[in-house]
Amino acid sequence: MAEHAEGTPRAEQAEHAASTEPAARAGRPAYPVGLRLSGRRVVVIGGGQVAQRRLPALVAAGADVILISPSATASVEAMAEAGEITWTRRRYEDGDLADTWYALVATSDPLANEAASAEAERTRTWCVRSDDAEAATAWTPATGRSEGVTVAVLTGNDPRRSAAVRDAIVEGLRDGSLIAPHHRSREPFVALVGGGPGDPDLITVRGRRLLAEADVVIADRLGPRDLLDELPPHVEVIDAAKIPYGRFMAQEAINNALIEHAKAGKSVVRLKGGDPFVFGRGMEEAQALAEEGIACTVVPGISSSISVPGAAGIPVTHRGVAHEFTVVSGHVAPDDERSLVDWKSLAKLRGTLVILMGVDKIGAIAEALIAHGKSPETPLALIQEGTTAAQRRVDATLATVAEAVRTHEVRPPAVIVIGDVVAVGAGRPRS
Repeated sequence: MAEHAEGTPRAEQAEHAASTEPAARAGRPAYPVGLRLSGRRVVVIGGGQVAQRRLPALVAAGADVILISPSATASVEAMAEAGEITWTRRRYEDGDLADTWYALVATSDPLANEAASAEAERTRTWCVRSDDAEAATAWTPATGRSEGVTVAVLTGNDPRRSAAVRDAIVEGLRDGSLIAPHHRSREPFVALVGGGPGDPDLITVRGRRLLAEADVVIADRLGPRDLLDELPPHVEVIDAAKIPYGRFMAQEAINNALIEHAKAGKSVVRLKGGDPFVFGRGMEEAQALAEEGIACTVVPGISSSISVPGAAGIPVTHRGVAHEFTVVSGHVAPDDERSLVDWKSLAKLRGTLVILMGVDKIGAIAEALIAHGKSPETPLALIQEGTTAAQRRVDATLATVAEAVRTHEVRPPAVIVIGDVVAVGAGRPRS
């Protein structure tokens, strides 16, 4: 065998090596690498659906993208019109890949794809083939991003599996079920997180991730309590209602607690019910942190003003019924000098009125609305513990609501909806 090999002409040996090289490459895994394409020439051949999916990531990477195609989808054309890419409106020609760092070949013409791929091989340009992965010199991974982390998954010729693995990892990072703590030192940091109306599934994925990364969580009574049970044992959970106030007002004590833990180098989450800026005093906390030079991010939450009525089958707006909705605080009575609500004007509105924190004042509120012209027969609903397992709905009218609260022993937290939208849908008997 050795003598036979030695006697083989060089041309035959080269031909044999060339014929076996693709087969040898086929069984080997791809070498993963992150390409830094900012300011570098990238050529995309073909303007169809494949290009439409791939172009946004190339643009986001800062690549100098040249599209070569006689036609393009509407989305791709819009990118060209916006100046995000340069569009050469013709078919591929030999030489188009000169000085190119990376190429994506994605036309419906097999001959053009073969020719472009051959040029990429000659010019040592990494090339992705949408029609033939085995003929390509590069593969596009299934890619996802979450808070500065890029996840790229390759599973050979099984793109659906790649996408499924990618989705599982990114979702885990986003919702906190896959915890990847930071190991570099961080500046003092506080996140004001809106926890939503009560159901733990209704917190945002960003809010849930920040909870999973927290060292300290200062929680309100109305925050999604079930999420606190899921936190790792090392996380310090502080009930905001039990912070010792001393000579401070309750809010001042909470502000001081946020500042103290942040300055100790902890990652702090202030977990609130609903949205931090909807009657949540979130801005007071953000201002206190800013005065101390502490970085703060606000994570919006689903407000109970719209989510709780929705969970109870009440749309706050409905075509032909209500073209507006107004959200007010009912924590002080209409005749209280501290009230900032113009109840007289509200009584004249034809839309929906949503009242938060108003259970114990609803009798006085109803009287004020009626006194200013609102019909006593205006439908009303009280939704207690909305979106939770304890949710219940009590229907009434402005005239009967005070008695309904007493009869049904409605207790906070409850959202009150006033207006004709209450009668939309299944329709419930009034108390």
